[in-house]
Amino acid sequence: MEKNMITDKLNRPLRDLRISVIDRCNFRCQYCMPADSFGPDFEFLPRSALLTYEEIERVAKIFVYLGVKKIRLTGGEPLLRRDLPVLVEKLSAIEGLEDIGLTTNGVLLPKFAEQLKKAGLKRVNVSLDSLDNELFGKINGRGIGTGPVLEGIEAAKKFGLGVKINMVVKKGLNDSEIVPMAKFCKDHNLELRYIEYMDVGSTNGWKMDDVVTKKQIHQLLKEHFNMEPVNPAYFGEVAKHDRYTDSNVQVGFITSVSESFCSSCTRARLSANGQIFTCLFNGNGHDIRNFMRNGATDQELAGRISAIWNDRADRYSDERTAETNKQRKKIEMSYIGG
Repeated sequence: MEKNMITDKLNRPLRDLRISVIDRCNFRCQYCMPADSFGPDFEFLPRSALLTYEEIERVAKIFVYLGVKKIRLTGGEPLLRRDLPVLVEKLSAIEGLEDIGLTTNGVLLPKFAEQLKKAGLKRVNVSLDSLDNELFGKINGRGIGTGPVLEGIEAAKKFGLGVKINMVVKKGLNDSEIVPMAKFCKDHNLELRYIEYMDVGSTNGWKMDDVVTKKQIHQLLKEHFNMEPVNPAYFGEVAKHDRYTDSNVQVGFITSVSESFCSSCTRARLSANGQIFTCLFNGNGHDIRNFMRNGATDQELAGRISAIWNDRADRYSDERTAETNKQRKKIEMSYIGG
C-alpha cells in the first residue's frame, strides 16, 4: 500500500500501537488473569479467532502509514505464540516504523532473546512486581520464583535488547518492595517503571484503596535517592521520568489513576481477536478482523481505522468515578495487553 493512496486524515496524533498476539499466559497474576476467573477450564480463543501474522502485518502497515512510529507486542504472554520471531521480522521491515518492542513476563526470554534480536526486536518490557520469591509466587499465582524472570532479563541484555522493568504497585501487597526494586534496578542499570494499580477488566476486584499513587512512590524514593526530573522524550509519552543524580539510570511512573493523560493519548490497541480499542478502559472494541476477512481493500481499511480514531471520545481516566466504574464494560487484559 502506497502512502499517496491514503486520503483519510487524522484529527489527533496516532503514534503508538499495542498489538496483542495471544490471549493466554503462563502466569495467572491478579492484574491480568486472576486464578479464580482463569482456571484450568477457562476457554481461550480458538486459533481461527486470532489474527494471522499476515493479517497483523497488513493492519500494522496501515497504522504506520497513518502515523504510528512505535509498535509493542503484548498478550497474554506473547512468547507463547508460535514462531513469534517471524512476526517480529515482518513488522520490523515496515517502512517508517521506528521502534518495535515486546511486553513479557520474561520466563521464555532465555529461549527466544537471540532470535528476537536478530528478527529486529529492539527492546523488552519485563513484568516484575517483587524481588521476594514467596511474594512473587503469590502474585503470579503459580508459585514461580523470581529466578526464571531474572534469567530472562540477563538473556535480553546479553543479546543487546533494551530492557525496562514494569512493576504494578498494589497497596498492602507489594508496596514494601518499592525501594528494594529501585535499588536492584539502579544497581543493574535497568529503568524501572512503577505502574499505579488500575481497574482494567472486570475480574481484578478494583478498589481505589488499592492504589499507591505516583506522588506517594516518589516521596518514598526521595528518602533514599537523589533524583531530578527528566523532560518528556516526545508528545504523548505515557511515563513521567526522573533520573538518579549519580547515574544515568531513569525511573518512570505511569499515573493512569492519579494524574490522567487522556488529553495527550496517542495510543491505539489491537486485540488478539482483531478488535481495535481506543482506550485501555473502554470495552467497546471495533471489529477489524471480519471487515478484513470479508474482502476490504487497504484503502477501505485505512478509512475504517481513521474513522475509529477520529471518532474516539473516551477519556475514562478523566471521568473516573465509583459509579461509572460499576457501569462501564471493560476489556480483559488477557485480550488487549497492557
